[in-house]
Parts: sequence; C-alpha cells; structure tokens
Amino acid sequence: MAAHPDVYGRETGLTGRRSECGVLDRLVDAVRAGEGRTLVVAGEPGVGKTALLDYLAGHAAGCRVERATGVESEMELAYAGLQQLCGPMLDGLEFLPGPQRDALRTAFGLSAGPVPDRFLVGLAVLGLVAEVAGERPLICLVDDQQWLDRASAQVLGFVARRLDAEPVGLVFAARVKGGELAGLPELAVGGLQEGDAREVLDSVLAGPLDERVRDRIIAETRGNPLALIEWARRVRPAERAGGFDSPGAVPVAAVEDSFRHQIEALPADTRQLLLVAAADPTGDSGLVWRAAGRLGIGAEAATAAAEAGLAEFGARVRFRHPLVRAAAYQSASLSERQDAHRALAQVTDPAIDPERRAWHRAKASPGPDEDVAEELERSAGRAQARGGLAAAAAFLERAAVLTPEPARRVQRLLEAARAKRDAGALDAALELLAVVEAGPDDVLQAAEVEHLHGQIAAHQGRSSEAAPLLLSAARRLEPLSPGLARETCLEALVAAVWAGDLGSPGAVREAAEAARAAPPGPQPQRPVNVLLDAVALRLTQGYAAGAPALKRGLEGVLALTAGTGLDDDSELWLAGASAGQMAAFELWDAESARALAARQVQVARDAGALRFLQFGLMHLALPHVLAGELAAAARLIEEDRLIAEAAGNRPAASAEVSLAAWRGREARAAELIDATRQGATERGQGRLVTLADCASALLCNGLGRHDAALDAARRAFECDQLGFAAFVVPELAEAASRTGDLALVEAALDWLSERTRVTPADWALGTEARVRALLSDGQDADGLYRESICRLDRTSVRAELARSHLLYGEWLRRARRRGDAREQLRAAHNMLDDMGMEAFAERARRELAATGETVRKRTVQTSTQLTAQEAQIARMAREGLSNPEIGARLFISARTVKYHLGKVFAKLAISSRGQLHRVLPADPATARPR
Repeated sequence: MAAHPDVYGRETGLTGRRSECGVLDRLVDAVRAGEGRTLVVAGEPGVGKTALLDYLAGHAAGCRVERATGVESEMELAYAGLQQLCGPMLDGLEFLPGPQRDALRTAFGLSAGPVPDRFLVGLAVLGLVAEVAGERPLICLVDDQQWLDRASAQVLGFVARRLDAEPVGLVFAARVKGGELAGLPELAVGGLQEGDAREVLDSVLAGPLDERVRDRIIAETRGNPLALIEWARRVRPAERAGGFDSPGAVPVAAVEDSFRHQIEALPADTRQLLLVAAADPTGDSGLVWRAAGRLGIGAEAATAAAEAGLAEFGARVRFRHPLVRAAAYQSASLSERQDAHRALAQVTDPAIDPERRAWHRAKASPGPDEDVAEELERSAGRAQARGGLAAAAAFLERAAVLTPEPARRVQRLLEAARAKRDAGALDAALELLAVVEAGPDDVLQAAEVEHLHGQIAAHQGRSSEAAPLLLSAARRLEPLSPGLARETCLEALVAAVWAGDLGSPGAVREAAEAARAAPPGPQPQRPVNVLLDAVALRLTQGYAAGAPALKRGLEGVLALTAGTGLDDDSELWLAGASAGQMAAFELWDAESARALAARQVQVARDAGALRFLQFGLMHLALPHVLAGELAAAARLIEEDRLIAEAAGNRPAASAEVSLAAWRGREARAAELIDATRQGATERGQGRLVTLADCASALLCNGLGRHDAALDAARRAFECDQLGFAAFVVPELAEAASRTGDLALVEAALDWLSERTRVTPADWALGTEARVRALLSDGQDADGLYRESICRLDRTSVRAELARSHLLYGEWLRRARRRGDAREQLRAAHNMLDDMGMEAFAERARRELAATGETVRKRTVQTSTQLTAQEAQIARMAREGLSNPEIGARLFISARTVKYHLGKVFAKLAISSRGQLHRVLPADPATARPR
C-alpha cells in the first residue's frame, strides 16, 4: 500500500511487501546495468499495485521515470494511453527512421498521413524508448493497464517483448494478467498476511479496536490494504467498540464507495472541479481550469481536494488513486456530468483534438441531436483512418443513440456492428444487431442484418451455421443490391467449403450451384466475381473445367496486391483472400498463396481488422511451413493466439496442427490433431476435420506408421476438399506404397495426373514424378525420383523436396546402392534436421545408419549454435543490411540488433560482420565456429 497521510497525520508504509519490493529493486538494478526488464504487477483493486509503482519510482535513482495510467473513459480513443506515456519523450522523435517517426506522429494525431501500421508504431515506440534510454536508464510505469485503449495496450505489449538489450524497465499494474500481457513475467500481489494486516489497520486507528471486530474486518477485506484503510477512515469511533453492531468492512468491490463518501463531504465547487478533471482525464491542468472557468469554479476549489488527499492540481492533475477518479465521476448526477462534458467540449480545440471534442459533446447531449451525431460519425471516420476500429465503433454507436430519425439510427447501429466485427468484438457486434432487428422494418436492412449474422458466425468458426445464413442473405439481396449479393455469394461459398458436407450432405454443391445461378451483377470482370464463378465451376463441373477459371480469378486477385491500398475494396478483398488461398493451393501454386496471404495480413493490419488479421496469419503460416520455415510459422501462430486473447475470440489456429505434424513431436501433435478434429466436428467445420486427417497422415508417415497414415489419408482423400490435393496425395501414395496397396497408389496417380495435365506446375509435376517412382523399378524409378527432386527444387516447397530426397535415398538403399543412398539421405537429413522436422529427420538418420554412416542425433542445442533470431540477424547482416534496417524488418531496435550480433560474433569466434560470409553455412541456425 502506498504511503498515505491518514486522517490523523500519520503514514502507512509498504507494510508486508518486503518480497515485492525486493523484486522491484532487482529490476531497477538490472536496468541500471544495461538490461531490459518487463514486469506485470497483478492483483485486485486496492491491493497496493499503485503503491508498488510509487515505490519503484521513488527507488529508481539515476533513472528517468515516465508514467501513464489507463483511464476507463478513454478506452475507445486509439493510442490515448500511449500518448500519455510517450508525450514527455517526443523530443526523441527526430532520431527515429522516417517511416517510424511518421507512423507515430500520425497515430498521435500530430500530423496527417496514411494509416499507420500497428507494428510500425510499435517499432517506433521501441526505438523512442531505446533512444531516451541511451542518455539515462529509463523506467516506464503503466498503471491500470486493463483500462488502456486496445491500440496502446497492443503496442506496449509488443514493446515489452522486445526489450532485450535496452536499459529500459517497463512495469505494468493490472487487475488480471492476460491479453496483451500474456507470457510476460508476473509479480502477483495478494492480500496482506494477518499480522501485517493488523499492523496496517492499527496504524490508522486513533483508539483501541475490539479484537473480534478487527479479526472480522481483516477476514472480510482479505487483507486488502486499501479496503482496510478506507474502513478505518469511514467508520466512526463509536462503531468500532466491541459488541456494537459494526456496519461491516468495506468490500474490495466497494472501495470506490468510500471515496464517494469523502467526495460528497467536500464543498460543491470542489466536487464539481473533481468531476471536470475526471471527465477528461488527460492530466492537462490548463484544459481543466479553462473548463472550470466556464462553470464559474475558482482556484480555491482545489484546496479542499488537496487537503483531503484526493487530488493535486499542479502542472498536471493527479488523483490520489484511480478509484478516486471513478468515484468523482460516478457520484455526480447525470445533469452534472453533462455540464462538465459541455464545458470541456467548449474548451477543447476542434482542430487539434476533434475526436475528444465530439465525445464530450456527445456526453453532454441530453437527448437526440443530429448535429452531434454527424460530428461523431465524422470522428469515427478519422478514428478508423488511424487504425482505431474499436474507437470508430464506439463513436458510431454513440452517434446512433443521438440520432433522432429511426431509420438513420438503425443504419448507424448497423455500421457500428460492422466496425465491431472488424475489430474482433464479435459478441458486442451481435448485441448491436439485436437492437437493429428490433427497429423499423426495412427489407434491405433486414437482408444486411442476416448477412452480418452470417459473417459473424463464419468469424466465430460456426461454418455450418454461417453458410445457410449467407446463402439466404445473398438471395434476399439479389433484387436489392446485385453487387452485394455477389459478394455475399462468395462468402457463402467459402463458408460452405469450410463446413464441408459435415452433417449436411450436398451443402457445398448446393452453395456452388446457387452461386452459378445468381445474377452476374455489376462489374462481372471484377476479380472477386471471376473468382466466385471459378470456384463454383470447379465444385460443380470438376477440376478440368474449373482450373483455367481459377487461374484467371487468382491472377485478378493477386493483381490487387501490387497497389498501395484497396480503399473501399478492402473488406471485399479480405473476404476474397480466403477463396484465393484455396484457389492457389488447388493450382499447386505455393508462391501465389504466400503473396496473397502476406497482402491479406498487411491490409488487415492497416485496417485494424483483427479477425481478418487472424485468418491472414494462418494463411501465411502454411506457406512458411511448406518452405521449412517452422520458426516463422510458429511466430505467426503465436501472434494469432495473442490477438485472440486480446479480442476475446478463438484463435484461427488452422495452421498449428500442420506445423505440429511436420515437427513430428508425437505427443504434442497427436494431442492437437485430436483436439482439432473434436472441436471442428462440434462447430461444423468439415474442412478442419479433413485438415486434421491430413496432419495425422503426415505425422504417421514421418514416424513410419504407414498403416495408420493410410487410414487417415484415405479419409481425407475421399472428402476431395478444395485446395487439399497437394497435402493429401503425397501421404496417400506413400502410405499405400509402404503397405503394399499398389492399386490405391495407381488410383492416386490417375487422380493426380488428371490435374497435372491441366495444371503443369512444378510442385504438381514433382509430386506426380515421385508417385510414379513409387510404382516403378530400376532406371525408370531412378529417373523419376531425380525428376521429382529437380522439379521441386524450382519451388518454395522445401519440405516436399527434402522428402523426395528421403524417399529416393530409401529406394537406393533397398537397391543396395549404398554410396548413392548416402548422398540422398545425407541431403534429406540435413534439410529436415535444419528445418526442425524431427520425425522425418530421425527416419533419414536411421536410414543413413543402415548404410553404415553414423549421424549424430541432435538433442539439446549447444552453446555454439545460434538461436533462430540470432541466425536471422546474422543472415541479414551478411547480406549487408545495417542495424537500423535489420531492426525495421524484425520489429526490434537497432540497439537490440547490436546486442544480438555481439552474441553471434562470440559464438562464431569472429570479430566483425565482414567475416560472416566465411563462417555461415546456408542456414546459419546451425552455425558453429570453424
């Protein structure tokens, strides 16, 4: 608990917090020594988190200390908390690279510019604190993190995970650790032990307290320091006597009530001044005093607040505790709050801070006001342009409340629901839709509501529910908005493919036929329209008929990736990206799949569309897996998980099961496969069930359990999921070959050959040559294996290339060509081992051992091996990139790059980056000193 002067003039120190203070002392020592440190101080309200931050600030001699406090009323204002923390450090902006400087200035509304990328803003903040810390170690304290706006919380979470070599301490105080703080070091702060709680309570009492009463108070407060102190402040001495019916302790949840009682005892002018400060908690005393002047409040009103220990009005306004701010606001009447917001709106510069002025005007409005609603709507547009979709949704929702005309109100609510959907607030979007549905009857709006219901169902993974909703909406929209009907048809078709025929046989074909029967609508040559027709044709007429159209549709959608922005097409393009991804894999085009997914991720980031971003991350992870870049895929999957936690949604996570199967760690992979299959079955996602079967077949083939692999591969093959052939056929053919089912290998080859005749892509032809080799002997098999390797070597699917080396080496060993076998098996082992594909690498190691060659089985990484991040940095440094350029690509600071390069040089026994080209192999992750 912070040191407060109590009602009798004494102070309570940090009683019972010796251990917590020790943790904070060690953090400061580490920062002074040049190390980065992050900590989350977590605990319930009133437990003393703010006091511990105060202790840290007071014991950080030699360090610069900056603070920020999350404010509940600012949660919808993008970057408000970040601006509060970074404002005093903005003189360091000039030292940042131009793109980072521009992104941060735009995010803070200091200049106009394109939508700032959230990660670029994070990198700018990281660079800024690193620059400031270069002069003096820096301690950043963030209180009430749970009330930060989402944009600030995400950026600060980003920075917190990248303070490797910066003399920066970033400490959060939060009620519950999670979301953006997941995975960070935690200091859990609970109630005081009984003896310490007694000491705290006794220290603020002027007279004796019956032990039975004291024990009851300690038990009811669970040792919460603030609750103990506020009870002592509130209860009259007579009520503390033994045998007298005490009113009971102040529960933690009601601590705010105690502050409310203190505020209510203040003079009217002081209460009003506290209300004004609480209504716009920027801490700008000039703004507060200007608003106070509008209300006729004089400077003397601050004296009583200061004497009561509730707030200070100096260069900045500071409340004694965040709950004081909440109490000051909640204790006022509605009309008093409206007066305060009206005064603040009048003194807020519309040119400098239009969003905050609009918000104050909205809070001041006693009833519907179209003028204010329009200003809020304009503010929503500005907020969204800066990436603040959550803020845009809040502005639109408030605008709807203030809209007098019913139809316009419903339309604004619908727009707010869309914004919440895009921001990932899916449950909140559904709540708004319920209000819309209760509004005036309108045929178009009813169709749009059904459309949005279907989209949200798809985003929540309820594919079997989403497909019929979207299909129905598309039919209703046909006579009303043909263009929107076509877009909805595409969404319905994608949802139907995800649902598969699980529980509803023929549903995919029905959706495809409906799409083909739909009117062409405007702009029939628009890429997404072409793609819709192509997917529908493939699903109804087969591969030979649909593949050429799929190629045209994919090319059209890919053409959009060359632009710098998609403007009004962004949402539609994001919807089409899922279909495009399916088309790319259906055409055996991993490079296009990767390019499309990378663009989808970028567009979603720019728009702040978190759910679309999650899907994009999964789409991008899969090409990384196929390329053998498992660490990169894992980072994308982890980002998906963190976004899901922050937004309260499920992770997209579709690529995680494939990653686990390729890694070949049996226990973890089997657990994920079973969980994926079970969850997908419950939600009606047949596509994920098939994906789980593909992963199971892959895992079992890697482990050499070909009977089990065949069962899983056969199930996946029979489903004929769009875009899955490249993943199913190799597993089916290998498992069937190893179990002696040559007829099934031939069936798989016929099926595959039908596709390669239409789509002669190197990936497809390389796979076909490998399957033919499984059915061949002698020189024919030898030539086919070599053809497979040659063709796959032209692609980015390095994982499949390694497997062709492995199968060829196994065939050569069985043919007693041990020397040739060693060459192929060594290549396979090196590739698979370096990529982290453990089961297949172990299979190659055993085969090598059978040829008489001993291969050291890697277990624990030695100290001379580079970490994944060190290897990445080393590779970029070898290619000539500067430290700032490397930092910009990896979202770390230049100082952190320097730190990691120092470790690289030590491990590789070199002294400069100019020597990297001599000591790094093709994959520096396995580098050792020479």
